[in-house]
Amino acid sequence: MRKFNYEASDSTTGKTVKAVVQAETERDAAKLLIAQGFTPINITEADESGNNLFERLSNRITTKDKVVFTRQLSTLIGAGLPLSQSLHTVVEQTPNTRLKGIVQDIITSVEGGHSLHDSFAKHPEVFDKLFLALVAAGEASGTLDDALQHIAEQQEKDAAIMSRIRGAMTYPIIVLFVIVAVLIFMLVTVVPQVEKLYKDLHQTLPFITEFTVAVSRFITQYWWVMLIALGLAVYLAIQYFRTESGRHTADLLKLNVPVFKGLFRRLYMARFNRTGQTLLSTGVTMLDMLSISSEAVGNGIISAEIESAAEKVKGGKDLSSALAVEEDIPKFVSQMISIGEKSGRIDEMMGKTAKIYEDELDEEIRAISTSIEPILMVVLAIVAGGMVAAILLPIYGLVNTINV
Repeated sequence: MRKFNYEASDSTTGKTVKAVVQAETERDAAKLLIAQGFTPINITEADESGNNLFERLSNRITTKDKVVFTRQLSTLIGAGLPLSQSLHTVVEQTPNTRLKGIVQDIITSVEGGHSLHDSFAKHPEVFDKLFLALVAAGEASGTLDDALQHIAEQQEKDAAIMSRIRGAMTYPIIVLFVIVAVLIFMLVTVVPQVEKLYKDLHQTLPFITEFTVAVSRFITQYWWVMLIALGLAVYLAIQYFRTESGRHTADLLKLNVPVFKGLFRRLYMARFNRTGQTLLSTGVTMLDMLSISSEAVGNGIISAEIESAAEKVKGGKDLSSALAVEEDIPKFVSQMISIGEKSGRIDEMMGKTAKIYEDELDEEIRAISTSIEPILMVVLAIVAGGMVAAILLPIYGLVNTINV
């Protein structure tokens, strides 16, 4: 389908609306708008090139956009409004142009006789498998409003966890950037002056200052080589980590890298259990839950172990027994699920397990933040001490020479 930018008058409110609609032709787009209660004023085909990249970046659909959309739709459906009317009401309240265009396409699909699940499934870049599974379960059980509420809560919890992790890493990144920037500034501006002073006085530089001068010369003469090398290294690293081997290496590092491995392991277990609890509580089958959860975890190694457990469950094993033999899934998870199996409340026990891991994750983030600060202070002291020694030692040496 092609995309068309349109300007139309809403026959209900009289307001002028600007958005995007998907249709085969301009005439089909006009018919679609008229059917939705709009009077077309102007319809033009959307430009897919040029500054479209800028438009995509500026109209990026954030987690907040999806949460607001999902909650609004849940509230309207729960209040008894028909699905089509609920979608029309939500699209009017959606500020994001790209999301508005997608919702318009969903409205067209729903009014064309497709289910809400099938309509959402046309946009996998926005609505993931977890979202689609919960919508399908909600439609099948007649509890679509509850399913959408579960989706919004899941999205908010995932976003909150990632926000805390990013927040913990922001401070050390800023400090490291400042250290590097100050170091380069000193090497490029101050050190050459010290070298010039010694040359004018025909004195020999101390070893530490000679080394610093050599680094300074290399930076000033070959800065362009360093930039090219850095850019090339970043490009090659990105390309490598996009390959299957690179993704496996990255996943392995996350599970085993010192300091951060506990954080990543707790994050993956929190995601697995929270996703499992959300899916099972809305009526999704065990095997579908495992399939979707394995993708939601975000680590290929953990995903493979969950898929391996799913195969054992398919063969008749209990989920707790299937997970207990997996190397990277803690025994605590299988034990909690075992309690849930005996009580018939697996979803409830997975929810409690997720809460435990989320609380531990918060503690881990705080512990890492606390331990990184003194390490950064030591690094800063070493760098500052080295630069002071490289600059002040020769100056003291000159003073002693003059006094003699």
